[in-house]
Amino acid sequence: MKPSGYEHRSPDRLDATFAALADPTRRAILAKLASGEASVMELAKPFRMSQPAISKHLRVLERAGLISRGRDAQRRPRRLEPKPLAAASDWLESYRQFWEGRFQHLDALLEEMKLEEKKRGRAKRAKSEHQQH
Repeated sequence: MKPSGYEHRSPDRLDATFAALADPTRRAILAKLASGEASVMELAKPFRMSQPAISKHLRVLERAGLISRGRDAQRRPRRLEPKPLAAASDWLESYRQFWEGRFQHLDALLEEMKLEEKKRGRAKRAKSEHQQH
């Protein structure tokens, strides 16, 4: 299978997206930002980690383009950026479609095998009945 669409997107960007998504803390941060922008302190609140640690996670998400930093007076709220997630979703979708086609092919093959088995069973019964008469 040739990975469709990969050559049209920046592989580095896609790699950065998946690397950022590999961490559960960063996924939780993205889930929080899906409901609206938030400050670093608001994002750090549910986690038991220092502010430098949460800032490190935010930098990874920013480098991947998954979040951006705004400016609101003294605050610098973070917001979710949907484009990299959409690109990752599109890339995964091509594989989902590929495997869906493979599974449909296997289903058809299985049905064909079941029909052949039924035919053989009928033929055996008919032969057996014929020999008994």
